[in-house]
Amino acid sequence: MKHRVVGRRLDRTTEHRTAMFRNLVTSLFRHERITTTTPKAKEIKRFADKFITLAKKGTPHARRQANRDVRDVEVLNKLFQTLGPRFKSRPGGYTRIVRVGRRAGDAAEMAMIELVDRSAPTETGTKAEKGPKAQEATAG
Repeated sequence: MKHRVVGRRLDRTTEHRTAMFRNLVTSLFRHERITTTTPKAKEIKRFADKFITLAKKGTPHARRQANRDVRDVEVLNKLFQTLGPRFKSRPGGYTRIVRVGRRAGDAAEMAMIELVDRSAPTETGTKAEKGPKAQEATAG
C-alpha cells in the first residue's frame, strides 16, 4: 500500500534525485522558464513554490533555509530581492506547467514550467523574432 508516500522516484537514487531537483529549481529561478519532462516539472513545482514562499518571508532564517538547496548566490539574490517581492500579494500558485508535446528521441512527454508573473525576456533576437515575417517587418 502507498499510504503517505509522497513524491516520484524517477528511477534515480536519492542523492541523484536531490541534486537534479536542486539544479532544476535553480535553473527555473535563473531563467524563469525551463523545459523538462512532465513528471520532473510536476515534482519541482513543489520545491519552487516552497522557495518562493521562503523568499516572501525575507528573513535571514528563510534565506539560510533556501541556501541549503539553491547554492548559486546570484540566483539566491534574485529569489529574495526580485521574485519574493513580485509574489508578495499572491497567496500561492507561483508556477505554471504547460505541456509542449513529446520529445523526438524517446517520445517522453515534455512540459514547460514557468513562473506565473514572468518578466519580459531580456534576450534580444529570440527565435520568434528571427522568422521570415519578422525580417520583413523590420526591413520595410
